[in-house]
Amino acid sequence: MEDAYAKSVAEVLAAFGVDRTKGLSDGQVEQHARLYGKNELPQEESTPFWKLVLKQFDDLLVKILIAAAVISFLLARMNGETGLAAFLEPSVIFLILAANAAVGVITETNAEKALEELRAYQADVATVLRNGCFSILPATELVPGDIVEVGVGCKVPADMRTIEMLSNQLRVDQAILTGESCSVAKELESTSTMNAVYQDKTNILFSGTVVVAGRARAVVIGVGSNTAMGSIRDAMLRTEDEATPLKKKLDEFGTFLAKVIAGICILVWVVNIGHFQDPSHGGFLRGAIHYFKVAVALAVAAIPEGLPAVVTTCLALGTKRMARLNAIVRSLPSVETLGCTTVICSDKTGTLTTNMMSVSKVCVVRSVHQRPITDEYSISGTTFAPDGFIYDAGGLQLDFPPQSPCLLHIAMCSALCNESTLQYNPDKKCYEKIGESTEVALRVLVEKVGLPGFDSMPSALNMLTKHERASYCNRYWENQFRKISVLEFSRDRKMMSVLCSRKQQEIMFSKGAPESVMGRCTHILCNDDGSSVPLTMDIRNELEARFQSFAGKDTLRCLALALKRMPEGQQSLSYDDEANLTFIGLVGMLDPPREEVRNAIQSCMSAGIRVIVVTGDNKSTAESLCRQIGAFEHLEDFTGYSYTASEFEGLPPLEKANALQRMVLFSRVEPSHKKMLVEALQLHNEVVAMTGDGVNDAPALKKADIGIAMGSGTAVAKSASDMVLADDNFATIVAAVAEGRAIYNNTKQFIRYMISSNIGEVVCIFVAAVLGMPDTLVPVQLLWVNLVTDGLPATAIGFNKPDSNIMTVKPRKVNEAVVSGWLFFRYLIIGAYVGLATIVGFVWWFVYSEDGPRLPYSELVNFDSCSTRQTSYPCSIFEDRHPSTVSMTVLVVVEMFNALNNLSENQSLLAIHPWSNLWLVGSIVLTMLLHISVLYIEPLSALFSVSPLSWAEWKVVLYLSFPVILIDEVLKFFSRSSRGRRFPLRLRRREILPKESRDN
Repeated sequence: MEDAYAKSVAEVLAAFGVDRTKGLSDGQVEQHARLYGKNELPQEESTPFWKLVLKQFDDLLVKILIAAAVISFLLARMNGETGLAAFLEPSVIFLILAANAAVGVITETNAEKALEELRAYQADVATVLRNGCFSILPATELVPGDIVEVGVGCKVPADMRTIEMLSNQLRVDQAILTGESCSVAKELESTSTMNAVYQDKTNILFSGTVVVAGRARAVVIGVGSNTAMGSIRDAMLRTEDEATPLKKKLDEFGTFLAKVIAGICILVWVVNIGHFQDPSHGGFLRGAIHYFKVAVALAVAAIPEGLPAVVTTCLALGTKRMARLNAIVRSLPSVETLGCTTVICSDKTGTLTTNMMSVSKVCVVRSVHQRPITDEYSISGTTFAPDGFIYDAGGLQLDFPPQSPCLLHIAMCSALCNESTLQYNPDKKCYEKIGESTEVALRVLVEKVGLPGFDSMPSALNMLTKHERASYCNRYWENQFRKISVLEFSRDRKMMSVLCSRKQQEIMFSKGAPESVMGRCTHILCNDDGSSVPLTMDIRNELEARFQSFAGKDTLRCLALALKRMPEGQQSLSYDDEANLTFIGLVGMLDPPREEVRNAIQSCMSAGIRVIVVTGDNKSTAESLCRQIGAFEHLEDFTGYSYTASEFEGLPPLEKANALQRMVLFSRVEPSHKKMLVEALQLHNEVVAMTGDGVNDAPALKKADIGIAMGSGTAVAKSASDMVLADDNFATIVAAVAEGRAIYNNTKQFIRYMISSNIGEVVCIFVAAVLGMPDTLVPVQLLWVNLVTDGLPATAIGFNKPDSNIMTVKPRKVNEAVVSGWLFFRYLIIGAYVGLATIVGFVWWFVYSEDGPRLPYSELVNFDSCSTRQTSYPCSIFEDRHPSTVSMTVLVVVEMFNALNNLSENQSLLAIHPWSNLWLVGSIVLTMLLHISVLYIEPLSALFSVSPLSWAEWKVVLYLSFPVILIDEVLKFFSRSSRGRRFPLRLRRREILPKESRDN
């Protein structure tokens, strides 16, 4: 029943044919169960494990690698190879693919946990009226029309419409659904609000929420999927995970690379068809197989096998750094998504604010004999910590606040007319509340006022331990007065009162809504002399004006405090006693903005990131906060920048699109609005980060490009998110964005490094095959270079320091290529040099080396006909391991120098020294030690078909490798120069304008 909130109790009961005194009959229960189903969220079929595993291999590059591994193994067996040599290459490739598949499976399994977490919010049992008797039944057996009784601590078992109140009030904590920080009062009256959101449905108890005060009876109107919790589940099921920008670019790059590799492999094979019958191969078929092996080696060379592992490692390193910033990353790929975030949709309560209600202003009556009539005090401190000072209207700090009669009595009333607790948590090292936030704010005010009669009070309090300090002054007043009776807060009175006794004198302290309390006051307490004088109409008007200023202009939540001397010996209170009160003062409190948020908002603006504040609060309160944190910087009129959910939904499509481009504040929202906002922004090509903490936020968190849950939030929100803020702080998001940008830049650098290295390997094999030379490198050597000697420095590049201007540039475009244009040309040149240097090393050993055969070049390129000619050298010389060792070593060393080039995209090594990234220096040293081990340790050298090098050969290796630095320095110079030439040109064009135009 979707419109139960708008119908009367009688209409709802009639719709289900239920008697409120007897409940449903057994026949009705069976009928309704068939009609509406069971009261449980359906079990969603999870993806079979084997399908998740196979999904990880659904990638063109991965398929090519698998094919290369299988073919490599088959060819090795055909050539008679056995043991480790035959299995090494395919085994290493399969291990890499298995590791990446594991990461993918774990990530996808986590995503499905969010749906399971929802089931934890379903109640286990319910007290149900059936056949005229109450009984406790499993909540899953409830059907629409059942009458259920709920009380304090009960978890609401289904969506229900209230039909009878069994106490003065009924309050429900529905924060998991709406994000409201305070409990909500429920009532019986129907609601006529058009387009009512959850917050407007004050007669509906929502499934999964908790009763915190009172008792009531309600009729079930929705079960299972037809509840508010069920709609959240359905929204999460409809939300599909989007690939991250980097993942999309890597997939595009992989597809492009796969096509190029296939083309080059076929080309090499076709070009050498004429060599298939060379005598050295022993027949046409063996020749075809030989060049097929060359093509496979080319595929192994071209595919950066280590790329997935290095990307995963770099993102993992980034998550460790982000964890130190209190940002806990749940989904590795989301780390780099932060780098291109263009819009942050931030929750207000607890993220932009402290979620710790604090008294910020106090208004008391100074004297009726002189103007101004009222005194105003401001109170510092924005958390539950009892640290702060009280300042008068002139900004002077009060040394002894309890000397002011009104402040003293405000402290008494705040301590005694209070049901909350303030305590210190040594584990979290912070002060925590138990109870309503407004009451805890009053507790903290008591501590800031201090105690009377001690001149050394402020300094004496500071000597206490934090545990003792939390409630020292409150406990003092609770020990001075004995509580006798309490009148609980009720919705109609909007106030509460407590009767206390001290030294045989009974006093009633009251607190509540200013209009309720002041309407019952006949006297006021004067701050000058502590006297009580009649409340005149002038004073009442002055207090009303102050209240309107607090609540309107300052958007403070206000409470009025009062007292009344009671007859001696009175032991109970009635509502009639709440009359002829003496007004003590007016306190204004707010959920204060975090101190660091204003600077974080400015950082976002400088970085080209728009912040939209999303809140369930009313529009005026939210606008006041936005003004305080600088979100409405330089704006006087908020029209077109601030919308409620209903205002936004009522806009025509064109105006809605314009509103999305300018929106700063989105207020009075419910869960569906958050998801709708994310989808609308994504349609405008925005990369959206969304924060949230409640169950209601889960669909929006899942839909956003990066969902950010609060550390204090629900398990469902955390499960649906990509990142969790341990400290619930907006400034942490901004720090994480900077880290995300740095990670992307470093990821881009090592991708380019690996690409230029692989281009070198392709050039080496392709040119050698076209020229008709022997194999310069065998597949197992290429695999070693790609995985170990490339992988370690590539990973270390992830530790490059971020650029100093990282948060002053606009977010990168989502469709920006990882390697494009001039950069691709640069790395093509570097790659070509790497490949040619490797071939030159190979040729040098055969033609010029003193330890080599010193063959003419023509003999080298005609090696395959050696067995058919008379030669002065044995044909076995072409099977010597020295030349491929020189080539492999040149390839390794030149790539170590190339790694240094990637310390920065455009900055010279003279500006950014190698030791700026000691991890890179260490990885180069380690790589060289591993390579030397392969060369000089016997089992390894045989495995990789290499042999030890002499000092003369090492010198040639260095001569051939070092120029890669010089070449890239020249290319970097051109990159900087081209930027420099464009920059002055823009300046000169700007200076042509008149001064007024330039200023505009």
